[in-house]
Amino acid sequence: MPIAEPLLDPEDAQRVQECIQSGWISSKGPYLEEFERRWADYCGMRYGIAVSSGTAALQVALACLNLTAGDEVILPSFTIISCVLAVLSQGATPVLVDCDPETWCLDASLVEAASTPRTRAIMPVHIYGHPADMDPLLELAAQHNLTVIEDAAEAHGAEYQSARSSEAAAWRRCGGIGDTSAFSFYANKLVTTGEGGMMLTNRDDYSARARSYRDLGFRSDRRFYHTELGQNFRMTSLQAALGIGQIKRMDRIIARKRWMAQAYRERLHGLDWLQLPAERAWAHSSYWMYGVVLREDTGMDAAGFAQYLRAEGVDARPFFLGMHEQPALHARGLFVGDKHPVTERLSRRGILLPSGLALTEEQIDRVCLAVRQAGSRSRPSGQRH
Repeated sequence: MPIAEPLLDPEDAQRVQECIQSGWISSKGPYLEEFERRWADYCGMRYGIAVSSGTAALQVALACLNLTAGDEVILPSFTIISCVLAVLSQGATPVLVDCDPETWCLDASLVEAASTPRTRAIMPVHIYGHPADMDPLLELAAQHNLTVIEDAAEAHGAEYQSARSSEAAAWRRCGGIGDTSAFSFYANKLVTTGEGGMMLTNRDDYSARARSYRDLGFRSDRRFYHTELGQNFRMTSLQAALGIGQIKRMDRIIARKRWMAQAYRERLHGLDWLQLPAERAWAHSSYWMYGVVLREDTGMDAAGFAQYLRAEGVDARPFFLGMHEQPALHARGLFVGDKHPVTERLSRRGILLPSGLALTEEQIDRVCLAVRQAGSRSRPSGQRH
């Protein structure tokens, strides 16, 4: 049983076929423009700039800031390495903070202490579909003239209640809250183009810079004349054609993901050795991945638990390993000696269960039975529930 299997409609294949027949198969044309426009509109942003991956989207967003050596970007240690790679690609310095023990997102209360006069941006990551707490970050950014770059690669359709303590309280979609945002459309995402990503922004200057940067630094007024260097981060129209129909059915996709989360919650509720994912009152999670965390007194760590589940035919994977524990980053002199205890606990004890859109109720039953059996094997007698 795979960890994530996409669920595509015949309409998606038909649109790709129409794209092929139209001849618009490269990185320009009506399919790409429609995909960019529809996703930006869905998230409440003016501009969408489609790129080759979520990692590229982060790099393009950071390129808009004109960072220089010594500039700092604050981000969580508990995330995928793409975030750090994007910061390093611009010659800047990543600064890590720990995560919230319940939402697993960047702990907003730690960000101000991590700020210095060289801080230029904050990169909250909406982990596994749950929004980061954005209001404190936006307030801090306004005070210190910082840019907020949302990594929404895992949070398609998730919503955050902003200004919730005032009459201006409103629900906003993740990716439409910060100055810029980055999405991934990898095969396991709620909207997939196989590979691909998109940067969103409301700013004219960021949009223009991003479109040039993704396209080798070409200028809109004079082709093959370069005043800045860019990258080849283009998305093809074939990929865009695959994604358009999925945006149209986002309500159904989100409803299915939330049904899956509820099905897991009902079947795993009451296991005192298992921490289930939280959903704060100010968040509507999209539950991109359904993760659970083993309590400390469980007899297995995440790697051993996942190995047992795979032996039972259930693909399961440990959570991210914190950035401050990555050997490749230590080799660059980064984060050596850093300690982020919540991230470390999640990295050692967190497990992702099958969460693809094609998952059936029967399969969820099988997963939960395997989880209970693994827990029974690992727990001392008298502590099994």
